[in-house]
Amino acid sequence: MAVPPSPALPRSPFYLRRPARCPQCSWGMEERAAAGAGCREPPGPPRAVPCFGVSVDQDNILPGALRLIRELRPHWRPEQVRTKRFTDGITNKLVACYVEEDMQDCVLVRVYGERTELLVDRENEVRNFQLLRAHGCAPKLYCTFQNGLCYEYMQGMALGPEHIQEPQLFRLIALEMAKIHTIHANGSLPKPSLWHKMHNYFMLVKDEINPSLSAGVPAVDVLEQEMSWLKEHLSQLDSPVVFCHNDLLCKNIIYDSTKGHVHFIDYEYAGYNYQAYDIGNHFNEFAGGKVTTGCGVVKTLCSSDNLDGKKKRERKGKKDYSE
Repeated sequence: MAVPPSPALPRSPFYLRRPARCPQCSWGMEERAAAGAGCREPPGPPRAVPCFGVSVDQDNILPGALRLIRELRPHWRPEQVRTKRFTDGITNKLVACYVEEDMQDCVLVRVYGERTELLVDRENEVRNFQLLRAHGCAPKLYCTFQNGLCYEYMQGMALGPEHIQEPQLFRLIALEMAKIHTIHANGSLPKPSLWHKMHNYFMLVKDEINPSLSAGVPAVDVLEQEMSWLKEHLSQLDSPVVFCHNDLLCKNIIYDSTKGHVHFIDYEYAGYNYQAYDIGNHFNEFAGGKVTTGCGVVKTLCSSDNLDGKKKRERKGKKDYSE
């Protein structure tokens, strides 16, 4: 389809203004969030993260996970180590290893999905993890290994669509998002990652776009034209370029009711981007987006069936956690 010409898009008056720099930050990288929250812990140079030459079998995670636990928790007796598999992940596999029932000291072992390195820069993910940890926005990163990483379990419940619409919770989410958006790189902000990632993803599927297989997909040259049009016009919005999570799905938001705060997890796609992208991406979840299952079935996230199922699990006291 042809791309229509469009007048310049007006600048929105609703973007957050960048607040004054936080005097606690020795790096000069973090500023106070819009709500006036200061740094949770003073940032400092990132600590060296151990890297083990271990590859964990995706189809048989436990042996490799326990091998890593022997390195990270040598005082744990192997016969006492408990494990719990989590099933909410889309691209990765996750297992928790712990000894005590309360899981106060719990190591999460995350194994990368096959060929996900085509979509995710794993070295950049580790840097983002350390940066967010330095600003009190991420758990401890214990180690990396050949096809994954190990990190601290964060106490709480992974939210569902019905939770993020509650005023108490969406205010906490907004505060945490604002805090992350105030992380800066020594006075100079990089370009937004949106266009670079869109180009990379497009190149990955370019050879797969075939009219005989995908009759409803426009031709390659039309898609390239649309991408150029989007970049030209959306860039005129002047949305601030800030550090973004870029993947604020419900299951990537952990609510700790005992402390009354939320944390974000999963930093695979984190990086500098348009502030409006992070907000808009989350509002897709807030409004009840749609996902396609592995068998091609489209489900509405806020459907009554999904909500009823989640409420039943809540009544059973089941704690949910995602990658």
